[in-house]
Amino acid sequence: MRALPLLIAAALSGCAVGPDYQRPASDLPAQWKSEAGWLPAAPADGLPKREWWRQFGDEELNRLEADALVRSPTLQLALARLDQAQAQSRIHGAAALPTLAAGAAATRSRLSAERPQSAYGTAGSSTVQSDLKPMLSVSYEIDWLGRVRRDIESARAGAEQAAADRANVELLLTAQLASAYLQLRQEDEEIRLLDGILDAQQRVLELTGIRHRAGLASAGDEAQQAATVAASRAQRELLLNQRRASEDLLATLSGAPAASFRLAPGKLPDTLPAVPAGAPSALLQRRPDIASAERAMAAANAQIGVAKAAYFPQLTLAPTYLGSESTGLANLFSTPALIWGIGLQATQTLFDNGKTAAGVAYAEAGYRAALAGYRQTVLQAVQEAQDALGALHGLDQARRLQDEAVRKQDQAYAISRLRYREGLDSALTLAAARQSQLAAQRTQAQLRGGQLTAGVGLLKALGGGWQAPQDADRQN
Repeated sequence: MRALPLLIAAALSGCAVGPDYQRPASDLPAQWKSEAGWLPAAPADGLPKREWWRQFGDEELNRLEADALVRSPTLQLALARLDQAQAQSRIHGAAALPTLAAGAAATRSRLSAERPQSAYGTAGSSTVQSDLKPMLSVSYEIDWLGRVRRDIESARAGAEQAAADRANVELLLTAQLASAYLQLRQEDEEIRLLDGILDAQQRVLELTGIRHRAGLASAGDEAQQAATVAASRAQRELLLNQRRASEDLLATLSGAPAASFRLAPGKLPDTLPAVPAGAPSALLQRRPDIASAERAMAAANAQIGVAKAAYFPQLTLAPTYLGSESTGLANLFSTPALIWGIGLQATQTLFDNGKTAAGVAYAEAGYRAALAGYRQTVLQAVQEAQDALGALHGLDQARRLQDEAVRKQDQAYAISRLRYREGLDSALTLAAARQSQLAAQRTQAQLRGGQLTAGVGLLKALGGGWQAPQDADRQN
């Protein structure tokens, strides 16, 4: 009992067995690798980070994303796991305080007259008596080496990891939905343009047939044009099938049955997301998978302390109780009926055939694995962001060239229409010019859809958004 205050002081001193956690330095580059002459635009810092898809300015996409956040079973599963991790953290945190239990016992018994007596000359007698005993008991592990604190530290880091995992599931879900939506809208654009191409090709086929019957074109010319029309119709069927698959994927991602989900044809958004300016270390640390990997390291580090604590005695205040005991209710709460007890238990394993040492080695290896996982996650994040930036750059260059090609085709078609009205070009020449114009526009739509999808990839790679430096300063 004299040593009890010293033990309690040691428990409250803050020392804990095992290494204190230190966040490792992330191997992030100081700047992005980009092609010469390609400069990043200013980020859209006015938009909330969580609803990054609003940067595309498409209300249908916004509605689907809102439905997915409410109805998606994938996200609901992640939320349930987060609730479990937080509850587990509270379970471990309860060990920091004593456990208080209340109990009561009431018995009425008859003692035998033939029971052994301490005085053999005295005749035995039968006795009936009551025993009433209400009592409060306390159990508490003295955390003199910080085992409990390390365990709580690990559980809290695990709950924070689960929160980051839930955020990552939300990011992946919304990014996949946005990519599927943009793919569907690109298919809508291509189907619309391909319908125009088919009309032009059918017109060319009709005119070629007239020329063939007039002896101005060969049967081979007509057959070749018919094959071109058939190939375009096959492409249209493939696009329709791809659109149905994209629509079914959107239904599943947004939490709706695919059989009853319908999305009317539309067009690609007009707005491309802004490219962020800033160092990779400032942008990539927003990624929830990096946060999850870092919290996994913190939890694994704390488990080393929990394992090392097994080398030392475990001290517990038990049995410790306060109550009263009496044969009747009248005297149950009087001073003579008071009972109490304070006990201290110390338990130390003397031989476990290397079990404790193996537990420490297991915990240390777990930390090394978590550290390697963290570094791999960072490297992968850098790769994904750099690939997305490179894709945007390449598509931007190709889009500029294709825009010029479309302008030239528009000019050629306008000149052909003018010449046709003046009688200088035939209807066949005009239809062929229209066909070339629509084909160039279809390639342009494909490149624009690729740009938008690459923008989603960049937003996902950077954790779902970013802030301008002045905005971050205001929040700090």
